[in-house]
Amino acid sequence: MIVTKIEEVTKTKYKVELDGEFAFVLYKRELSHFGIREEEELPEETYMQIRRDVILKRAKLRAMHLLTDMARTESGLREKLKQGMYPEDIIEEAMSYVRSFGYLNDLRYAESFIESRKNHKSKKEIYAMLCRKGVPAEQIEEAFASSYPEGGELDAIRRVIEKKRVDVTHASWEELQKLCGYLSRKGFRYEDISQVIRA
Repeated sequence: MIVTKIEEVTKTKYKVELDGEFAFVLYKRELSHFGIREEEELPEETYMQIRRDVILKRAKLRAMHLLTDMARTESGLREKLKQGMYPEDIIEEAMSYVRSFGYLNDLRYAESFIESRKNHKSKKEIYAMLCRKGVPAEQIEEAFASSYPEGGELDAIRRVIEKKRVDVTHASWEELQKLCGYLSRKGFRYEDISQVIRA
């Protein structure tokens, strides 16, 4: 295979194309270590060695680092690795690697996400947030079943009202309308809102 292009990404990182196709990103010192130059041939064994010993190793370490930094969904981690310009198959291997340690678990992620937001957000709003983070719908449902108590929406509505410092017993009709509008925009059901306000 022929090195058709070496393109600077940053001052120290370079994108390498082989036979006109993107292959990987290497640091300047790695280019010279493996003797990679434009219009020159890259032996198959060197190519395989770079993928195995440099790119895959780096992708695994990057995935581990991203997960120690903060909890992520599979979709979120995959997106981060794509931004790092790792080849698709390398990303899949890195994902399998961190999954094998139990570091990637969308159900556990969804449960802890719900747990931290259930007191001040509606089920609908949390559901939408988890969808945007790429958690599969069936895992979101399962997480709600285990982490969102019966009557949880009513408690969340009460907390939002407390936080907004609205005294529903003495509020004017206009204030109540405004509050209802705010709560329904947050995804709470009208029946639940009126139940809390009436109580």
